Amino acid sequence: MKTTPLSLALAACFLSSGAQAATDAELLARIDRLAAELEAVKAELRSVKAQATPPAPITTTAATTPAATVPVPAAPGAYAQTASASGANPTSLFGYGEVNYNRPFRNSSDTRMDVRRAVIGVTHQASERTRIVGEFEFEHAVASATDSGEVEVEQLYVEHRLNDNVGLKGGLFLIPLGTLNLSHEPLSYYGVERNFVETAIIPTTWREVGLSTFGVTDEGLRWDVGLTSGFDLNKWDKTSDEGRTEGPLAAIHQEGSQARGHDLSVYAALDWRGTPGLAVGGGVFSGKASHKVNDPSTANAGVYAPGARVTLWDTHARWTPGKWDLAALYARGSISDTDQLNVQLAGGTPVPKSFFGWYTQAAYRLWENGEYKLSPFVRHERFNTGATYAAMPAGLEIDPLRTEKVLTAGANFQVGGNVVLKADVQRFVVDRSRDRLNLGLGYQF
Repeated sequence: MKTTPLSLALAACFLSSGAQAATDAELLARIDRLAAELEAVKAELRSVKAQATPPAPITTTAATTPAATVPVPAAPGAYAQTASASGANPTSLFGYGEVNYNRPFRNSSDTRMDVRRAVIGVTHQASERTRIVGEFEFEHAVASATDSGEVEVEQLYVEHRLNDNVGLKGGLFLIPLGTLNLSHEPLSYYGVERNFVETAIIPTTWREVGLSTFGVTDEGLRWDVGLTSGFDLNKWDKTSDEGRTEGPLAAIHQEGSQARGHDLSVYAALDWRGTPGLAVGGGVFSGKASHKVNDPSTANAGVYAPGARVTLWDTHARWTPGKWDLAALYARGSISDTDQLNVQLAGGTPVPKSFFGWYTQAAYRLWENGEYKLSPFVRHERFNTGATYAAMPAGLEIDPLRTEKVLTAGANFQVGGNVVLKADVQRFVVDRSRDRLNLGLGYQF
């Protein structure tokens, strides 16, 4: 039994009364004093409890002002978190944007300032286990028939949790390969521009229409598997250099726009985060890309490669010990059955048999003061959008492209948790005309 000042007082009172044979009047007086002290103790306890308990939040119903929430980008198998208020179904907004400045060293007249992208998203918690997500992107400030800007639906899907560890998703969603597809907001990566491996080899942001199931285990293993639309090789344009400069998959992705669906694709991704500060993962995506099309209205006027299959895989790791942020990624893709196709494309841009890229990156939180953080970084990349080509008849042989090497060095200056200023210099080994200075402003909410 725990001894308290009150119990000691009571014991002393009764011992004293027994020793001195106190009168009834004295006992009653002592009881009155003890009762008064007890009430004082109770009052003090109520005061302490009131100070320790925060005031109850003021909530509103969905019919008046929806509760504001900030969605958390979900890694493979993770659920985006939303807050509910008094059982209401909240609708929340999120978004991000980038304004960039690019100044080439060798041709300063080609300096550009660009509203690279502005994204707005809506998340609606339809029920305790079901949410609806829409994300819409505006690129290059102006979109019209004569401008290079675009307006596109980046995501549009419904997600339902079967339980705390497993969920289902259907609609237009991002494919969980690489590190940038699921987390590509400006504060999520170093440098003004997204790295070349995760743009030219792994498309970013890469979305498909389909169904997926995902989850997470108690050991920190996140998994995500799905059946989706895939690439359309009929979109390859031999008169365009896009397949080499932007990447082969960027030239044939469908983005959920009247996507051909005869040939479906499958993917699987794993991500382990069982040790604090360490994330290791990888994934694979594969599917046929001909869709049995032999239509003169297609870009290649009837080109048909019935066995063509696109396969892409990656492996990546990130480690954040102390103030360091270390990352590495390798990705490799292939397009099969392209020999006859490239014969028909002779004289134009051929379709590669394989393409690859990798990078290593190191950043360090050099200075931090309140809401300000300065993190210098350096990144080394190698990538090749045409590493090998299928065997061709004599006289039509295709030489592989040279592997580009890029060194990027700069810093991110973070202002609070939602704004970042960026600066870096990029040096290229093969195409030195691309050497440049980049400045950027980014935000997210």
